[in-house]
Amino acid sequence: MDSVFEDLYKKYHHDVFQFLFYMVRNREQAEDLVQEVYLRVFKSYNRFEGKSSEKTWLFSIARNVAIDYFRKQKGWKDKLIEKFDWSTSQVKDDYPIPEEIAVQNEEIQWVYKCLEYCTVDQRAVIILRFLHDLSIAETAQALGWTESKVKTTQHRSLKLIKKHMETCYVKEGSNREKVRVER
Repeated sequence: MDSVFEDLYKKYHHDVFQFLFYMVRNREQAEDLVQEVYLRVFKSYNRFEGKSSEKTWLFSIARNVAIDYFRKQKGWKDKLIEKFDWSTSQVKDDYPIPEEIAVQNEEIQWVYKCLEYCTVDQRAVIILRFLHDLSIAETAQALGWTESKVKTTQHRSLKLIKKHMETCYVKEGSNREKVRVER
């Protein structure tokens, strides 16, 4: 079991951390939640049936851990709104994660900025589909949804992101005429 657990950790630790970081937008909390994910994995690996990939299974656990975290917060609905309403003042970690350093493309930076306008479910779909490159079927398994719900949520998320990108371009005075957000 130890070698299997270590393999899972080595293969997917960064992906799980990145997913949780984008969900909770706090490095320390994401690190704590990653530990919780792997505790749950350790306790329940013998019940893993292999109906999905290990990566999909891990993202499913990570999503549930994130939801549990939000529920445990005092006034979790208000906290959830605060977490994803970046127009309010927030303490921001000054040290970027490697993906933030690597992101040089201006449009990708705009997409990251516009993620703040998405709901938790929309953000989860975008993170899993585009950052972790899961298929629609894998995303549906990870979230416990139908493929149709993933497609609908993805479509609405991309439409919302596109709208906010266009608004940001106008505010920033960019001369881009049309924003393309596709998969």
